[in-house]
Order: sequence, then structure tokens, then C-alpha cells
Amino acid sequence: MKKFFGTEFMEKTRCANLVPTNREKGLPQPPIELPVDGAVKLIHLPEPDLLVDKEINFLELIELRTSVRQYNQAKISLKDLSYLLWCTQGVKMITPTGNTTLRNVPSAGARHAFETYLLINQVEGLEPGLYRFLALEHSLIAVDLSEEITAELTVAFMNQKMIPTSSVTFIWTAVAERMTYAYGERAYRYLHLDAGHVCQNLYLAAQTINFGACAIAHFDDEKLNQTLKIDGENQFAIYAASVGK
Repeated sequence: MKKFFGTEFMEKTRCANLVPTNREKGLPQPPIELPVDGAVKLIHLPEPDLLVDKEINFLELIELRTSVRQYNQAKISLKDLSYLLWCTQGVKMITPTGNTTLRNVPSAGARHAFETYLLINQVEGLEPGLYRFLALEHSLIAVDLSEEITAELTVAFMNQKMIPTSSVTFIWTAVAERMTYAYGERAYRYLHLDAGHVCQNLYLAAQTINFGACAIAHFDDEKLNQTLKIDGENQFAIYAASVGK
């Protein structure tokens, strides 16, 4: 009987097979956010404190949550985008040591290894293109505003129709060393679990403002990482979700 690679992965990442981590060795830990060129212009988002609170029926919210793959072409507001980013990766505080953050989603050991990229198609006040969310600053920076970027990402996502028709597609990448620092090989299990937490928050937050969302795990890893301009090993795409009205 064929043995799947996944079975080998689960075996080798059992606690009994782990070696001392960089944290256990007392080595410096990686930064909690990827660096940004000081010359790059920050696009400040509406402050979380100014976002309107939503009164919801929680059970109804859970029951109505579903994957939505078809959207109209109406633009969403910058405030709505800020709300979705706050609900999925918003930083509530930096811990006193400065080594970890507490956010609006759970993460193994508060490692929060993700960076959020956004393919913007229909957002008021933003030029279409690829952006990165800076969670600590609650701001965006432009990564690629070329006319070809939407088509390139659509190909990387195996030509799924939600990509070019969404208002915005969230793409989460994992910075592996943030998690492996504390958990070694077992970190790769936790990265995938954490991705699920983030995407579920996006589904629920989108539902509260009458938007649709659809999780996307089917993509060409090499093409997507290349299009995002990341190396695919130290940082790699792990999950995505399209959002629209």
C-alpha cells in the first residue's frame, strides 16, 4: 500500500522526534513583522477605534456563513477593508518583551507567523494591484501595481473565477522562522492550523457586513510565490480567500 508523504510528515513531526529549538538554545528571535523600506509610502487605513461596531445574532451568523464565489462589481469602502483586516490580523498589543503580539485571532504561542497580501480589484481610494498589510502600523504598502498582476495571480490560482471578479482577495503567507523558532519541525503543523483560524474570522467578519467570502487552498505554489516575490521556503503562500459584495 502506498505511503503518503503526509503520513511521513506526521510521523517525523511527533514530539518524540523533535530536536532543541532556537528558542531553547537561547538564540535571538526573528522580528514580528517583515521589514519595510523607509522610502516606501504607507497607505494609512481607517483606525480600528473608529470602526463601527456591529450588532449581530451570533447563532444566525454561524448558520448563515457559507462560501460565496460570485460577486457584483461594486466597490467596497476603505473602512470595510480596514474592518476585515482588523478582524483577521489586527494587533491588539505588543507584549512587554516586544517579542510577540496579541491579535484578534489565536496563534500557537502567539507567534503570528503570517503576512497578509491583498489583490485589490474594487476598493474605493486604492489603485488596483497587489498590496501588503502592515499589521503593526495598520497600513498598506503597494507591492505591484502593474496592469498584469491580476491576470498573473489568476493563473497562479489555477484560473479560478473568484480572483478577477472579487473586490479583494486576501493571500496569507507564512514566515516560517517565526514559528520554527519556538517549535522546530512541528511548527509546520501549527502554521496550517493558524491559517484556518484567520480565514474563519474573515468569513464571519464578512458576513457581518453582508459580504461574501470563499476560502482558496488550490493554487500553484511556485507561481504564486514567484508572483508575490517571495522565496517559497523561508516565506511561502499558505492560504487565500476572495471577498466581494
